[in-house]
Parts: sequence; C-alpha cells; structure tokens
Amino acid sequence: MKTALTIAGSDSCGGAGIQADIKTMTMNGVYAMSAITALTAQNTTGVTGIMEVTPEFLASQLDAVFTDIYPDAIKTGMVASSDLIRVISSKLKEYKAKNIVVDPVMVATSGAKLISDDAIETLKSELLPLADVITPNIPEAEVLSGMTIKNEDDMIAAAKAINEKFGCSVLCKGGHQINDANDLLYRDGSYVWFKGKRIDNTNTHGTGCTLSSAIASHLAKGEDMDSAVKNAKDYISGALAAMLDLGKGSGPLCHNYKIL
Repeated sequence: MKTALTIAGSDSCGGAGIQADIKTMTMNGVYAMSAITALTAQNTTGVTGIMEVTPEFLASQLDAVFTDIYPDAIKTGMVASSDLIRVISSKLKEYKAKNIVVDPVMVATSGAKLISDDAIETLKSELLPLADVITPNIPEAEVLSGMTIKNEDDMIAAAKAINEKFGCSVLCKGGHQINDANDLLYRDGSYVWFKGKRIDNTNTHGTGCTLSSAIASHLAKGEDMDSAVKNAKDYISGALAAMLDLGKGSGPLCHNYKIL
C-alpha cells in the first residue's frame, strides 16, 4: 500500500485539518500518517483555542515517520509560525521527500488573514520552493503573486507568476464569484482548466484540506499531476454532493460518501 503524510493542525470537530486529511487519504486508497503542528479547539462555528506544538516536538514526529514508514507523498496545511515552517522545510530536505503538496493556508475564504506577515515570508522562502504543487485559493494567489484577481485571465496571469517565482505547479482554486468552481492548473509553461459545477451546499468546512490531501493521495499512487488533480476534484465534488448537514455553522464534507 502507498503511504501519505499530512503535516497540519488538529481540528477537534473533525471536518478540517489532520482529521479531514486522514479520512481523505484513507478514502483515496493510501495509508495515512500525521505530524501535528497544533491542537485547536474548534467546531463548525469557529475556533476558540489554539495550542501550537514546539519546533522540537514537530521535528521528533517527522523523524519518527520518515525513519520507519517513508511516505510516498506529503501534504502540508496550516502552519502558523516561522519556526515550525523552518522545521518542516529542513526535514523535507533531510529526508529527500517527494510528491510535496503545499496548501498555503494564509487567507480564509472570508478574506481574514490567518498567519503573520513574518510566517508568510518564511513560507515563501523556505517551503514553497520545495513543493511539487501548491493549492492557493484566490486571496492566497493574490498574496503570492502580488496581483489582483478579478477574472479567469487574471487567474492565469497570477498562476504563471507564482510558477515562475517558486518553480512549482500551481492549482489556483476558482470560486470567490470569479467562475463556477473551475480550477486552473499551471505547470511547465502551460495550463489546463478543471471544470466544476458549483454545488449548492453551504457546508464547506475543510474543502481546502480535503482537496490537497486527495491530490497527495493520487500522487502517492504514481499518477501524473493532471490525473491526480482530476481525481481529487471528482472526490471532493462527491463529498459535497452527498449533502451532509452537521453542526450549527459551516459543516463538514461527507468524506466517506463512497461507502455509505
């Protein structure tokens, strides 16, 4: 069985973060492992507390995984501090990690900034150049490219700029009133659109975590980037279309819809 490692925070209500990643990896046919960057107290209505792990303990988790069950792919999620980003980058280089998917969690769908300017700069200088693919939403793509994105042509221009700056493939996620859930994959000087039908489901907690973890799962199984993105997008569409409705806020996806 192929293996995948998620490096991210814990979500106590199970819809995002480590919990969503493990569910996604399992449902996409790989063995899931984790290194936890932070504990959060959160539910579908918001986050009420965060307890970040120390850099030393994160390093110990990564050593434990890489020296025993070497992952065929890596997914990184929200990492709030520069020190933790540096640990991740150092360990990925030390162990010659492959198939690295970075979800550059910086800006919430609402537009709120989630990590400090210092951590953003460290993410850009240390982690993004190691990635095989990054998966920014529109606000994050604006931060990384330094451009304003108002339409699909802007998405192409921004993805090209990010690709040239960091040397990795870029999956610029649509939505944000720009298009009907169409995502743009830019790599090797060319691009391809992955068309999606917007699903009328307000329960979207953890969609970014789920998509990046699904991509990592398919890369772990040896698929090329286009196939990995297509299969991941199909999976998340199914998880949304199942219309799970839990919690009082923006609820989670139905990660296990395939076996219900």
